[in-house]
Order: sequence, then structure tokens, then C-alpha cells
Amino acid sequence: MTRKFPVNGFLQSPNYEWQQQQQHQHSIPSRILQEKMVKNTNGTTFSSYEILCQIQPNTHPSGIFYGDNPLTHAFSLLLFHLILVSAITRIVRFVLKPLKQPNIVCQIIGGVIIGPSFLGRSKWYHRSIKPEAAQFLMSNLGVMGFMFFVFVYGVKMDPSLLRKSGKMHISIALTSITIPTIAVFVIGLCLRKMMDKELGSVSSIGVLSGYLGITAFPVLYHILKELNLLNSDVGRFALATALISDAFGILSVLAFEASQQGETRAENALWYLLSIVVIFAVLMGCLRPIMLWINHRTPEGQQIDQSLVVAIILGVFVMAFITDMFGIAIVNGPLWLGLAIPDGPGLGATLVHKTETIMNELLMPFSFILIGHYTDFFALATFDFKNLKALFLMVLTGYLLKFFVTWMATMYWRMPFRDGLTFSLIMSLRGQIEFILFVHLIDKKILNVPEFTMLVIVTTALTATFTPLISILYDPTRPYMLNQRRNLQHNPPSEELRIILCILDTESTNGLIHLLDVTNPTSNNPLSVSSLRLFELAGRATPLLIDHTKQEVPQIYRWTHTINALRSYQQMKQEFMKIQFFTGVAPKQSMFQTICELSLEQEASLIILPFINRGFYYHGVRRTLNSQVLENAPCSIAILVDKGLLESTMPTTGNSMRLNTQRFAVLFLGGADAREALVYADRMVANEEVSLTVIRFLSYNNIGDNEMEKKLDDGIVTSFWVKNERNQRVVYKEVVVKNGEETIGAIHDMNDGAFDLLIVGRKQGINPNILTGLSEWSQSDELGLIGDYVSSQDFIGSASVLVVQQQVLRG
Repeated sequence: MTRKFPVNGFLQSPNYEWQQQQQHQHSIPSRILQEKMVKNTNGTTFSSYEILCQIQPNTHPSGIFYGDNPLTHAFSLLLFHLILVSAITRIVRFVLKPLKQPNIVCQIIGGVIIGPSFLGRSKWYHRSIKPEAAQFLMSNLGVMGFMFFVFVYGVKMDPSLLRKSGKMHISIALTSITIPTIAVFVIGLCLRKMMDKELGSVSSIGVLSGYLGITAFPVLYHILKELNLLNSDVGRFALATALISDAFGILSVLAFEASQQGETRAENALWYLLSIVVIFAVLMGCLRPIMLWINHRTPEGQQIDQSLVVAIILGVFVMAFITDMFGIAIVNGPLWLGLAIPDGPGLGATLVHKTETIMNELLMPFSFILIGHYTDFFALATFDFKNLKALFLMVLTGYLLKFFVTWMATMYWRMPFRDGLTFSLIMSLRGQIEFILFVHLIDKKILNVPEFTMLVIVTTALTATFTPLISILYDPTRPYMLNQRRNLQHNPPSEELRIILCILDTESTNGLIHLLDVTNPTSNNPLSVSSLRLFELAGRATPLLIDHTKQEVPQIYRWTHTINALRSYQQMKQEFMKIQFFTGVAPKQSMFQTICELSLEQEASLIILPFINRGFYYHGVRRTLNSQVLENAPCSIAILVDKGLLESTMPTTGNSMRLNTQRFAVLFLGGADAREALVYADRMVANEEVSLTVIRFLSYNNIGDNEMEKKLDDGIVTSFWVKNERNQRVVYKEVVVKNGEETIGAIHDMNDGAFDLLIVGRKQGINPNILTGLSEWSQSDELGLIGDYVSSQDFIGSASVLVVQQQVLRG
């Protein structure tokens, strides 16, 4: 029930203190006090206020069985709107998925649907649900969502990367920021007479100009992660450039706040800046060293103390309160606290893991409800465009200049055309940080609802347009599509074989070192090994590829024991092998890009991977690192299924780690992969401690054979046999089979359980007739049908399996 009381006789001015407080309540849909200026018969002006009194119902309903409507109670409404906006967002995401729209666009649409532009226009919705009862709670939870958003990305950001920025990063960042900012600022000054007083102030024009010039790091990270471009060349370059842009963005917001404080009294601006310096000094001078000490003191693999995690999460609220108390934008405190916490594994990863789900699924929906609450298409439609013209010209100029200036800067630095265009589109993206600024400006009464609505529409439309263009223009795997042969079969004789050795965990290290040993590095066939240790990107935003000879490895990414083991083996093979060490940090979805990029840089002919069947889901499809490398690698790949390869042997004083003769077998089923596997085995059998059995499977009456593949197979087998026909350690057999059942039977017949290593081609060029009926039993496509079978637990013996795929030419 609502009652109205006309109150006359207030002689105070409209700027009376309690009224000012009401003007800062941005979450109330209608003013509690509505002022009317009235003149009495004596000509004296006084204020008449209409007081709206509304009965506040109980927070929780009594229950529908008592005739109570739960949707008239604040807490029930809170839960209802969380469910509603989450459901709408997911439906919109499903509908827009074919259009490659980022999640931020779907979230904004979900928030707008809840707001006055759609559901808010319905009289039934207001009568039955009464959203006003919970608006205050939802708005404040929305602000909390923005607080935790900037905190999480503050933790993920690594400010030390600013010191490592190159000239290209700095020049492009400065150019793409300064030119649009200056141009928009000049336009704003020229058109300020067309703006409202608050929007037309120099400080307001300045902050809008800065916003149109900068690119926010968290926005790019979020969208690039969705597009799986974080670890691409353009993605890493954009993140490094955006980090510089963010530094300018923070300074511009602080300058805006200082100028706002100084509009009342000049000394207010001084106190404001002094409070910033003190807060920042305490965080970076006291808190960050403590956090670093805690991170270093926590043993690898152990959990961070939960009480510390809870204390830091509570610290987010403390920092928000302190900055809000000093008149600093409320999100600055959580952001600075996040920057004070070391990124990466340990404390940073734990905090991100603990808070990200709560932030994304519980708090951020209310943030988008808050944005949707201020977005009103109908208010925009009835608003005089003349009042929006100046702001629209500023925004349009800023967005266009940002894109074209960035593109011109990339052309100056001779970035490839497609990459430069993609980079310019990426740097023009807008998202959560911009919406935080809009909410802040409407809270400060600088923007009104129509202006806010226009900014939301333009910003969302820009991101919705540019994101699919990015995915269309840029393919991160394009650089790996080579038509130059980099494989074992075509590696020039007597030249070093370049190998990328991928280490995913410590358990696989011994098997990989033994495989290097049986690869038989000699003076005639030396090896050059690039050993790459891969870490999952956690608690930080920027992928890393560290060359140990050029860069220092952060403490949290060191793998000293594995390096020492490899160096010990290298000392045994000094004149035959050289090893370089690299560390890669990347998301699971794009680790393959680190491997492929390094193989291109090192001009490798072979990538060696351990078989680890732990997968991940990307775009709803289960993938593994090995499957992605197999699809995109610019050279040949060998996957080791280690069942204890040479496990019982120990290093000797000689040149080999082997004590007894080792029995290897090649299952030659034909095709490019089988030929590559045979060439690899040929290197191994050059060692006198290795015996090799080659079994070639032929189709009955040559049914199903590809004539070209058959000729290539005959050539490589003949060459191998001519080379090794006098070698008593080499046995060659041929088996004729009709189908997959006979193929499996032949493998069983040759297997006596005493082989140490089975080498098999993956699948390229195999006659499908000799595999008939086997596909339905396959569990791991990355090993191929035969490789999957002989590596299974059902296969007799403890032989390790090496599955080889020859380079696929894609250029």
C-alpha cells in the first residue's frame, strides 16, 4: 500500500543535504521525494514535496498455502531474478552461438530483457512480480559483482610485463590511445554547449575521451579466451598492448576523480591524490612482499591455507569500503588488491579458483541486471536526438579512429595485412570495464538514462560485430600449414635431427629420456633436442614461452629435477646431442599452439609427446593435447605410450643406457605413417644392442590398395631391406590378411610378450580392408586403430608403444 502526503512550507533550497543523499541512491526506480516549486501570493518561493510511503513487506514469504505471493518479497524476488537472468542468458547464448557471439553480448541482452526495455514495460510483470521490492538488493549485488570482476583480473594481470614491452608494443599502444583521445576531446570541447552541464564539464569530456581511446585488458582476455586465441601470435600481442593501455586507463580514471573532487575545493583534490598514494604504498610496499613470501613458503603441490584465502576475499570488501570512503571509484580498491597478489600457481591460482565461479555465476548476473535496469529503449526513442548528437559524434569518432589508427600503426610496423586487421579489431573490442564506467557515470549524474542507453547499444553492437569478424579473418593454425617437408623420411643424411620433446608431468620424464636414448644419437646422426615443459595457465592471464638461455624462469614454473636428469644424459652424449630448455605456460585449449610455434621456430622434424588421456571439453567436444597437435603440427609426431620402456636399466659409463639387447618390432600396415615409423626404427637398429622385427601386412589379392601408396611402401621397404639384409639383428616378415580380424590374429601370433617397444604408424594411407571391423573397438583415435589395440591392457606383454604420424602437408 502506498500513501501520498503533500508537504508544504519547506523553505530550504533543493540542494538540501538529505535531498543530495537521495540523488545518490541510483538503485531506486522512482524518487521517494518529488520536489515541486510553488509560489505563494506574496511572491515567496517555497518547495512542495510529495512523499511516497510504501509498506515494506517481510523479507521471506509465509508460503503459498497461506495465500502469500512469494514474488512480492525481496529475497524471493532476488532469487527469482537470478534464475530468470541466468536462464535467459543461456537461451540467448544458445541462439547466438552459430553467429559466434561472445558471452558478454549474451549477458547484456539478458540484463536488458529483465529491464524496462522489455519485461519492465509489462504491467502484468510489475503487478505480479513487483521488481521494485528487490531492486535495491540487486543493484548492490551488481556492484559487488563488478568489484570481484576487477579483483580477479587484477590477480591474473602481471604488471612486470610492462617492463618487458618492446618498442612495437609501446608505440602502437600510445598511438592508438593518444590520437583517438585527443580527437574526441577536441570534438567534445567544440560541442559542449549542446551537452548537459555535468556531461559538458572538462573532466567529464576528458574521462569519456580516455575511455574511447583505451582498450581494457580484462575485456580482451575474456573474449580471446572464448575464441581460443590467447596463445596465438595476435592474441599475445594484443594482451601485451592492452596492458599498457590499461595503465593509461587507470591514470585517466584517477585524474577524472581528482578533477571532480577539486571542483568543490582545490585542497580536496590534493587530499584525494594523497589518499591514493598512501593506499597504493601500503598495498605494494607492505602487502605484496608478504604475499610473495607466502607464495614462496608454500611447498609445491600443497594447498594455500584456507584462512588466508578467506581473509583476502574479505579484504576485497575492506578495500572497496576504504576507496569508497575516500571518494575513489569503488572498483579501484579491489583492482589494486588484486595487483598486489602474485599471479600464477599458488596463491593467485587458488584465489581465482575460489572466487571465479561465485563471481561469474552468482554476482555478475546482478551486474548485468543493473546495466539492464538503466537501459531503456523507450526513453531513448522519446528523447530529443539533438541532446544526444554531441555524445554520439564523440563515440562514433572515437570508435572509428581507434580502429583505423591502430590499423595504420600495424602497417607502419609491417605486420602482415590479415594479422594487422585482426589486431585492430581486437583492440577495438569493448566489454565489462566500459559498462562499469557507464554505471559509475550515471551514478555521478553525468549521464542520464537515454545517454546511458545509447552508449550500451553502441558498445554492444561494436563487440557483437567485430567478434565474428575476428574469428573469420584469423586462423591461429595458419602459420603451421607448411608445404616444406619436415619429417624423418626426408631429413638429410648425416644432418642433426631436430626434436621437440614435450614434458607434461614428471611421471613421463624417464620414458621420454629412454626414448631419446633408443633414437640412437651418434656422430653420423646427431640430435638437437628442444625440451619443452608445459604448465597449464592458472591464476594469470598472459601465456608464456620462456627460453631458458635468454630469460629467467619464475620460481613457480621451475622444473629443476627434470632439467638435471636431461643434462646428466646429455653429458653422456656430449658430442652427439645438444639440449635446449623451454617453459610454456598456456591454457589447455591452446597448449598445442606453444608446441607448434616452437617446432616452427626450431625447424624441428619430429615432436615427441607422452600419451596422457586426460582430456578437456572445448565447444562441447572432448579434446586432448595430443589430438590437437596431430591435427596442426608442422612436422612429424611420435606419441609414446610408456609401459616401462627400459625401466630396469641404469646408466652405464659407456655411451648407452642399455644393458641388454632390446627387442623392437614395427607393425607396417602401409601408408605415410608406416613409412615414417620404419625410418624411425631404422635409426634405432643402427645400435648393436637393438634387434628389430618388421612385419608387413598385405591385403589379400591387393584388394583395396592405393596404387600410389603401394609403390611408395614398396620403395621404402626395399630400401630398408637392402640396407639391413646382412644384419642378423633384423627380421623381416610379410603377412597376407583379408580383414581386421585376421590382422589382429597375425599380431597375436607374432607377439610372444618379450618385445620392449612396438612401433606403428597411426593411420595415413592404410588399406581400409585390413582394418575392417576394428573401428567400433577403438577408444583413442589419436593412437590409431592398431596403436590403440596394442597399447591396451588386454594386449599380452609389457611392451611400450610408439605411434608415429608423418607430417601432413597443408600449405
